[in-house]
Amino acid sequence: MSYRAPARIDGRRIRFAIVGCGRISDRHTDAIKRHHERAELVAICDTDRDVLAANTKALEVPGYDSLEQLLAKSEADVVTLCTPSGLHPAQAVQVARGGRHVVTEKPMATRLVDGKRMVAACDEEGVQLFVVKQNRLNPTLQVLKRATTKKRFGRIYMVNVNVFWTRPQEYYDAARWRGTWEFDGGAFMNQASHYVDLLDWLIGPIESVHAYTSTLERNIEVEDSGVANIKWRSGALGSVNVTMLTYPRNLEGSITILGEKGTVQVGGVAVNEIKHWEFADQDEEDIKVKDSNYQTTSVYGVGHPMYYDNVIRVLRGEAKPETDGREGLRSLETLIAMYTSARDARRVSLPLEY
Repeated sequence: MSYRAPARIDGRRIRFAIVGCGRISDRHTDAIKRHHERAELVAICDTDRDVLAANTKALEVPGYDSLEQLLAKSEADVVTLCTPSGLHPAQAVQVARGGRHVVTEKPMATRLVDGKRMVAACDEEGVQLFVVKQNRLNPTLQVLKRATTKKRFGRIYMVNVNVFWTRPQEYYDAARWRGTWEFDGGAFMNQASHYVDLLDWLIGPIESVHAYTSTLERNIEVEDSGVANIKWRSGALGSVNVTMLTYPRNLEGSITILGEKGTVQVGGVAVNEIKHWEFADQDEEDIKVKDSNYQTTSVYGVGHPMYYDNVIRVLRGEAKPETDGREGLRSLETLIAMYTSARDARRVSLPLEY
């Protein structure tokens, strides 16, 4: 496999195109607008003609009904994939072959082999692959990350993650790809993807997982609920509990860390409130903790603008990518291990491939 370093973009605004004008795309268009001095949206794409027409008019940019047309006719430097997860691999490879950088929404793929194919294609073509992990940039999780980096917990004993949300049948029925194995994945893969990402990013490498999944209520191929026990290489134990059946609305997205010298719980509907913060040793940041709390009406958090800031700075040669393709593979591997465990009724060790 050959690798060519991406060329730096200097002296002009970076040109973005967005493929897929569904519910998450507004987060991307808004983030690009916030960086209008350094970035601009130059094209969009969607296979639904009515959706495409409405967004083309609202955003005042050219619209294309196929990725082939967009790559042939637009001057985008970067193509952002807001399409169903199962489409990301083929589209990312196509974009890379067209010499454009790739930003892909989570999860980067629904199969590990496809994620690796995306990384390899971008390496070969000398373009960057960015995997969106905007929740890492939420203020509450940033302050928690600094605490784990400073090793303020001492030895971490136990970690618990809860994602208690609701997705009614109407949500799945609104698009044929939702709730399918090929294009979407279930509660772990789709809705809880960012929370699974926290397991490695905050705590460290995982030794093994043992998961159960179930489709208790929704008429879908994939799971609407699941639980997983986790053991980290450090010896820490933990669990992830996920359901899309919470009555009557989203209730909680949280992470609790119990350590030798500290206890922290970050909760709210989407890890947006620090509920408990206590350490044996004081730190100058402790008095600022409550300032990181924020109100949210969305489970998407507030990190997309900061995520795009990193993308822009990387392409201008000013920074290193915070979540590139290889970083995206880490949480994808954990997800695949969970599904393998649930399917085979056994504990699954990581890494999956040596």
